[in-house]
Amino acid sequence: MKVIPIRMPKFPECWESCGSCASGDVFILEMLVEPGDFIERDANILTLETGKVALDIPSPHAGRVVGVHVTAGDTVAEGALLVTLEAE
Repeated sequence: MKVIPIRMPKFPECWESCGSCASGDVFILEMLVEPGDFIERDANILTLETGKVALDIPSPHAGRVVGVHVTAGDTVAEGALLVTLEAE
């Protein structure tokens, strides 16, 4: 089995140029997975709140969730560890 860390992706470039969507902290509004869940590639793992918009974050890999490293209400930065998957 291969263990795959899923990290917070790079924020969209428009957030830096405009700044309107990302005003305030970026925090987790809702976790959509928990340990033991099997998720497909591109399945949403959490929803972010940016102050202006809610944004779903998909998984770049399929696998079984073996670790959830953030919770609702946490602020997250680019590169933060979100979930650990176990893939075949």
